[in-house]
Amino acid sequence: MTKIKLCGLRRVEDIDAANLLKPDYIGFVFVEKSKRYISPDEARVLKERLNKDLNADNLKDSGNKKIRAVGVFVNEDVGIVAELLNTGIIDLAQLHGSEDEDYICRLRSLTDKPIIQAVKVQTTEDLLRAEASGADYILLDAGAGDGVTFDWDLLKGFKRPYFLAGGLDPQNVGEVVRNIKPYGVDVSSGIETDGFKDPVKMQQFVENVRRG
Repeated sequence: MTKIKLCGLRRVEDIDAANLLKPDYIGFVFVEKSKRYISPDEARVLKERLNKDLNADNLKDSGNKKIRAVGVFVNEDVGIVAELLNTGIIDLAQLHGSEDEDYICRLRSLTDKPIIQAVKVQTTEDLLRAEASGADYILLDAGAGDGVTFDWDLLKGFKRPYFLAGGLDPQNVGEVVRNIKPYGVDVSSGIETDGFKDPVKMQQFVENVRRG
């Protein structure tokens, strides 16, 4: 089953919608220039609500498959990333800047949590760089949450499992899953209305991935 990541969640109602849909991952954006930015303190509150049963008293643990929280960073201080991982505010780190192998090694020396490296794809050389990454997972994107696609034909023959991002929405994700068969799909702007997460679009996206 294709993994699902719903990124850029920043409100309680976003988390509540995710708890009902049970994607594999949700994303918090720790990039201050992003319109989806949230602070570590805000993320801590949202993470505490993640995986809770909203029908139970005092928001009890749902007891079902756990949704994991991913923190999205761009050239952040490695110590800050490690602290957010080691304190449980996030479960994985997604590196979306110019972080290199030395950065990944330094982060691994501070935490044992998984690392996703995002690679902006424009040419086959970008894919070669992605294949050589020392991160646990890679994410192939055209930009940074702006809903733009890249030439998916470049992926033919690409061997490493990957998350696909950029330009995905409820209308096209089913066909993408069927034809491209990525390890996972990552969406942000494609499930928004007027700049905020839309629970109807979130549901449609998740259902269309699972329907394949």
